Amino acid sequence: MLKHVKDLIARDDMQLFYILISVVGILAQAANAITCNATQSCPDHLPCCSQFGECGTGLYCLGGCNPLYSFSNKACMAMPSCKNVSTTFSNYSSELGNVNTYLGNSSSVDWVYSGWAIDYDDEDSLLLTMPKNSDGSLLSSAHYLWYGKVSARLKSSHLKGVITGFIVFSNVQDEIDFEWVGADLETVQSNYYFQGEQNWTHSRNFSTSDTFEDFHTYEIDWKEDHITWSLDGVVGRTLYKNSTYNETTQTYSFPQTPARIQFSVWPGGNATQAEGTRSWAGGLIDWNAQDIQDQGYYYMTLNQVNVTCYDPPAYTHRNGSAAYVYTGADGYTSEGISVTDEQYMLYSVDGSGLQPLIGRDNSTSSSSSSSSSSSSTRSGSSTSRASSGSSTQSSLHSSASNSQETRSTSDAASPATAGNAGTTAASSSLSPEQNTAFIQNMQSSSSGARSMTTATATASDAANSIKSTFAFSAFVTFLITRFM
Repeated sequence: MLKHVKDLIARDDMQLFYILISVVGILAQAANAITCNATQSCPDHLPCCSQFGECGTGLYCLGGCNPLYSFSNKACMAMPSCKNVSTTFSNYSSELGNVNTYLGNSSSVDWVYSGWAIDYDDEDSLLLTMPKNSDGSLLSSAHYLWYGKVSARLKSSHLKGVITGFIVFSNVQDEIDFEWVGADLETVQSNYYFQGEQNWTHSRNFSTSDTFEDFHTYEIDWKEDHITWSLDGVVGRTLYKNSTYNETTQTYSFPQTPARIQFSVWPGGNATQAEGTRSWAGGLIDWNAQDIQDQGYYYMTLNQVNVTCYDPPAYTHRNGSAAYVYTGADGYTSEGISVTDEQYMLYSVDGSGLQPLIGRDNSTSSSSSSSSSSSSTRSGSSTSRASSGSSTQSSLHSSASNSQETRSTSDAASPATAGNAGTTAASSSLSPEQNTAFIQNMQSSSSGARSMTTATATASDAANSIKSTFAFSAFVTFLITRFM
């Protein structure tokens, strides 16, 4: 191992060295995983409760860090404030942040990914892909939206068992979403949740034309007093905050806290999922479908995203403009959030909101190397999306997490297969904050390793293979708890 590290340094591949260090730290935390939920907060030495219910430091304290179950609300880092963004994902994979090395510097990137993000030149778009037996891909905004409008021009994935998601999701699990079940390409599902409440009665459907073959523009317009969901410029649903008042808790069960924008593709129909999950997903996923045979993966197509920020509520306490923070008051609703200039990035994987300056003395060298790592590991070899028998196929063998769900949907007619070919730049990574995690007593496990069929794996590939053992299935577990 030491010899290999020395060889890496000799080849001036310092970025891989930092990835390996991150992997070692993450696996060490996973080996002694401490979970967090409504009955158990994180201890002071691992103070941050990740989005997926595990205690840790570093990336656990960034996007998705849940202050409700952390050691204290100060353990999570401040959330980078909203930024107006218009992104066309043409030849864009090299601009993405890599979660392996991302420490919260939202001034350097607009989007951060885990999984496999591939440029598709023919449609000037980005593919989020799901190789055979993998748990898919996730793209997250680096900045938080606290009321605003988000529109996305995209094509969903297709075929039974394949789920596509476009969600606005906060650290305390407020959520607004669109979702697509690959077995029903003429229906789009919309939903919302308040602080992770498991209420499935909020779902409403839209009818449209083939969501895999045709681009559509989906929009979430989130205001203080109402939310609208629109499809191709036509409002299809409106939710008023007043209609969500809960007499028992005397609160509004209305999404109201700063949230990240996320896009994903994941296998709701994996054989290891509960029967209810598979039923809602349209049935068992076919890991030998034509997409897998031709390209080596299922995929969704993301062409453009536009983000327009709205002003925070008039009552918000302001002491800056750079970030949002939870004050710990008012039950983590909108009244308990301030706008400040507090620090929102870390210098080390050992840092947290309680000790944000750990590693600062080495920041000149380590931050530079980490940034270099993020940039240089974003893209890989070129491939053709629809070329038959592509030699650039890659697969991740993992078992999906188990859960229960009661939701279901009916199958639709067989959707079309992939169309035009295009040259792409493939990239892959898995989120350190998604390792061996739990969500409110939901246990997740995953095993396997990524195999590359075209070349000898690099140290970066090896790092990702190790991390795949623990990583993206936690995200799938989190999504599935939405339908229990």
